[in-house]
Amino acid sequence: MADGREIIYFDSEPTTRTATDTRDLPTTSTHSQARFDPLLGEWVVIASHRQSRTFLPPADLCPLCPSRPGHPSEIPESDYQVVVFENRFPSLSTVREPLPDHVEGSPETLLRNGFGRCEVVCFTSDHTGSFARLDPGRVRLVVDVWAQRSAELRELEGVAQVFCFENHGEEIGVTLTHPHGQIYAYPFPTPRAATIAANAARHRKAHGSNLFGDLLGAERAAGIRVVAANDEWTAFVPPFARWPYEVQLYPHRRVTDIPELDEAQRDGFAQLYLDVQQRFAHRFPTPMPYVAAWNQAPSTEPARDDWWLHMQLFSIRRTEHKIKYLAGSESGMHAFISDTSPETVAAELREVR
Repeated sequence: MADGREIIYFDSEPTTRTATDTRDLPTTSTHSQARFDPLLGEWVVIASHRQSRTFLPPADLCPLCPSRPGHPSEIPESDYQVVVFENRFPSLSTVREPLPDHVEGSPETLLRNGFGRCEVVCFTSDHTGSFARLDPGRVRLVVDVWAQRSAELRELEGVAQVFCFENHGEEIGVTLTHPHGQIYAYPFPTPRAATIAANAARHRKAHGSNLFGDLLGAERAAGIRVVAANDEWTAFVPPFARWPYEVQLYPHRRVTDIPELDEAQRDGFAQLYLDVQQRFAHRFPTPMPYVAAWNQAPSTEPARDDWWLHMQLFSIRRTEHKIKYLAGSESGMHAFISDTSPETVAAELREVR
């Protein structure tokens, strides 16, 4: 790209890509920091430069649409299938600069570079589309893209976890409405992953079995919270769901991350995920805002020993016109209180056609 960022095109058939980025862009400048919260034992990323990122531009100025005469965008080509590029306003940065060991005036708060890489994944060149409206072939291509990028990013020195995700809907906080997701390569295992890995290890020690596998087996046997399934995957509402509408998708055969999925598992996921996406899109008169979050294993071996790859799809919408806001209990104490019943939600989603 004109400022030195990398862009990668993915096509289902060999396609010549020769367009160049003609924009006059300044070099991307980032100053991300990771600060350690000694109370919670978690890293917090400070990325104040993101305050100036593009916010809900009109469709004719969308930076994720293909370039056209008079309007060069982030994608130089006039059309594309799936494209990945380094975020212009990344939360994490591959730039390392000398820093003191702790935050000024707070010796208990460790300080590190906000090292990592942030990528944007555009699922389609159609600005008015959505993931739920992709054709099965395109969804299958996106799965391969997630796998390829996860495999490459996890090999970067200093990367501890790769997170593929999509934020969809203005209520979620999306700043660009063009159908796209993101990939973060973190320098630390995320708090969620670290907690899950520790609980899986404790479960193995106490019961001699895999925690993920036991949960999946119980849900498949009970069936009451299963939304949809095929030969390779099951999608179910977890009995402990935190979000008003939440579905988790598990492969029937354990793998630790997306690159490990074989061809049958990738095909099966594409089919089932598109099914669940369409149920979310049609549960109410208007599509639900959602977060789609891949839970891949961190890079550290102990965490990978029992890890079972899964996708978490959830929405903050609790009724047609009501949003679940994270208020006192959730935001203040991290204690979730759900307004919906997992069993009822599963039945509702099963009925969506």
